[in-house]
Amino acid sequence: MSTPTKISYAFIVLLLLLVCALHLATPFVTVLFSYFALNTLRLRRSKPIAVVLFLMLVTALGFGSYYFAKLAYVAIPKIATTTIPVVIEFAEQRGIDLPFTDYSSLKEKAVSAITTRVAGIGQYAKTVTFEIAAFLIGLVVAVSLFLDSRFPPRPRPLRPGDRTPQANLYVATWTEIAKRFRTFYASFSKVMGAQIVISLINTALTSMFLLWAGLPFASVIIVLTFLCGLLPIIGNLLSNTLIVGVALTVSPRLALAALVFLVLLHKLEYFLNSKIIGDRIKNPMWLTLLGLILGERLMGIPGMILAPVVLHYIKVEASRGKFASFRKAVFESPAPPLDKAV
Repeated sequence: MSTPTKISYAFIVLLLLLVCALHLATPFVTVLFSYFALNTLRLRRSKPIAVVLFLMLVTALGFGSYYFAKLAYVAIPKIATTTIPVVIEFAEQRGIDLPFTDYSSLKEKAVSAITTRVAGIGQYAKTVTFEIAAFLIGLVVAVSLFLDSRFPPRPRPLRPGDRTPQANLYVATWTEIAKRFRTFYASFSKVMGAQIVISLINTALTSMFLLWAGLPFASVIIVLTFLCGLLPIIGNLLSNTLIVGVALTVSPRLALAALVFLVLLHKLEYFLNSKIIGDRIKNPMWLTLLGLILGERLMGIPGMILAPVVLHYIKVEASRGKFASFRKAVFESPAPPLDKAV
């Protein structure tokens, strides 16, 4: 392995460590998502047209997010107040111990958890302001990279007396760093692109069931299902628990029907993962779960989004040369699927 290649790998590792240490996961994920959206919108159009379409999409998503936040602000407490007593009664009848006894105690636990993470309203406002600023910076960086992605610097032209173009350490190093970034973005594009497709299919099928069953707060649950679907494994667990809990408020029979439907949908997702994501991306279940846990502890929700991307990037890089045996041992080891997870 050449010196520029070693430096490029160290650069990527250092970048990811800085993203964790400086809490820059939001702008980092924003840049990746925005650049992915710009390339998707470009197709055969010119770059300026793609940027205009992207800005229109961001504006529409902004208004949609504001409308959904207003709707969820009213709907989620109602879901909690109607679902929790039914779940508690159902658990008591079957001797199941829960960490809360009513909506008030659950609300207390939630407020206590938030208070431990955020010290005071001033700190909360500071955090929100930083996240919004980081999101806007990520958008600007992504648009700038999309419009002008010339990287790395070119070697200077031949001078009289030169036999070959100049290829110094600086140029060679940036060339290797560019390769690492292209590989990382390719991993993000494959993993998140496939995850979005799977989430859309999952949301569409879930929406059909929710509308057929006539569950309350269906519109809010549908949006939450799509958002949770962007998180592999854990996202499905969260959305499925919410659906079964709401169905239980209607009738135990409907809750059972929802559970059966979600189990069948979960089986379908294994087929979708194998066909859409493919064997080259699908990692062992234990490795994905470990990555999600570490990602959440280090960077929160953005870390959970990045975890499968980083795993796939490591898998791609490890498949080169002498790292092939490492890739086969870690990423292709057989692991029993969590078929009973809903």
